Amino acid sequence: MTADRRVGTVTLDPGHHRGTIDRRLFGSFVEHMGRCVYTGIHEPGHPAADAYGFRSDVAALVAELGVTLVRYPGGNFVSGYDWRDGIGPADRRPRRLDTAWRSVETNQVGTDEFLGWAERGGLQPMMAVNLGTAGITEAAALVEYCNTPGGTYWSDLRAANGRREPYGVPLWCLGNEMDGPWQTGHMSAAEYGRIAAESGKAMKLVDPGIEVVVCGSSNHGMPTFGYWESTVLERAWDVADYVSMHAYYQEHDGDRRSFLASGAAMDRFIDDVVATVDAVAARKHSRKRLSISFDEWNVWYWERFAGSESLTLDVSGPRIEDVYSALDAVVVGDLLMSLVNHSDRVRVACQAQLVNVIAPIMTRPGGEAWRQAIFGPIAATAALARGNSLVARVRGGELSTARHDDVPLLAAAATHDEASGTAAVFLTNRAAEAIDVVLDHRAFGSWGEVSAVCLAAGAEGPLHGGRAVARHAALAPLAVTADGAGTTRLTLPPESWAAVTAGSAAGSR
Repeated sequence: MTADRRVGTVTLDPGHHRGTIDRRLFGSFVEHMGRCVYTGIHEPGHPAADAYGFRSDVAALVAELGVTLVRYPGGNFVSGYDWRDGIGPADRRPRRLDTAWRSVETNQVGTDEFLGWAERGGLQPMMAVNLGTAGITEAAALVEYCNTPGGTYWSDLRAANGRREPYGVPLWCLGNEMDGPWQTGHMSAAEYGRIAAESGKAMKLVDPGIEVVVCGSSNHGMPTFGYWESTVLERAWDVADYVSMHAYYQEHDGDRRSFLASGAAMDRFIDDVVATVDAVAARKHSRKRLSISFDEWNVWYWERFAGSESLTLDVSGPRIEDVYSALDAVVVGDLLMSLVNHSDRVRVACQAQLVNVIAPIMTRPGGEAWRQAIFGPIAATAALARGNSLVARVRGGELSTARHDDVPLLAAAATHDEASGTAAVFLTNRAAEAIDVVLDHRAFGSWGEVSAVCLAAGAEGPLHGGRAVARHAALAPLAVTADGAGTTRLTLPPESWAAVTAGSAAGSR
């Protein structure tokens, strides 16, 4: 280590933790938008298509990414979607105009196709119901179709459509971003709170074992934020198991510092939602500790999107297919660390979206599938973050930003799997200079073999649209020095993300 460089310390104790990380934290999102479904996960006639028309090369990358849960079918799409259009013989399904993304929905992939794909891939489904242009009856009927064993109209229709056993979908979203003026069926907090309460009640009368997610504000910057959550939960508290959060981050006008502080902004957003939720619980004298479903998050350059009205009418043309840089990947890794650090309240999360649309996986129709730059940090975190989420004590100075004030220069998240005796530490250097980091893990005793991988924002490829991009920024080995006395030292390059593993998992990546 060099004396004139910045120095940071991370202190870890296996006894100081938030509890076990829910594996649903590593979820993703499939919406009928652009090429996410058609020529994304599903492409009959492709050389890699399986017997159901789904691309096996994409399925292999989904497994490598470590996805555990997938939300479907939207998103904005769900607020104009009639799920009944997507069941039964495929050649009799209607072609509908989807006004959310100005596309023609062929309905060749619907409830049965998606749930079959998820089941074959070992993925837990998270279904959303339409509370924009539909309501209580349609929502309860979909639960009946998916989860009732038999002997009712909708369950018998499912059997007639080729699926006798129920799917047993455990988790349901009550609409999507209903405070957003862009949403079909946009409504006030009081209106949404009422329909969410009644829909959730009806759905749980069909299947008392399900859990439901009520819509929070569409993002932290909404004028309705805070008031919306409070008003909705006052009305829907008894049926709610989760409240949703959505957030997308981007680099504004070359402000790299603020962009690199996105993880700190996510921290504050989560803390604000938790405070609002717990205030409702206090007013209601309720001991229920509502969890968060952060069911849309990613880096998305949404300011480049001129709005759905600007899109040409198309069947499955490109919609928001961002090409990611190594800098974007560093920020995605930092956002994942925020989720790990709040895993006592954030029990479910969905990186949006899975394929082609602001995605870690890209495809060419009839051709190859490949990993984008953000793939690496997502896959590494999903593989390594197991067991308990540790409370990491970090010292490393602060970074001044234009958008987020002062934020920690060094960010850290850590996990410990008692069963296997392995630990993982995730680190972000948000500064433009290298930083020497000391990991103090003396409370563990012996830490065993230690290794690390790293991704630096400087690992860029050729320019794309004026930005340096990396088609797949692979994680590179990073040198670590363990002194055998309970400390490990490493140097983080400028603007970088790293994963350190210890114990039997250290040499597995």
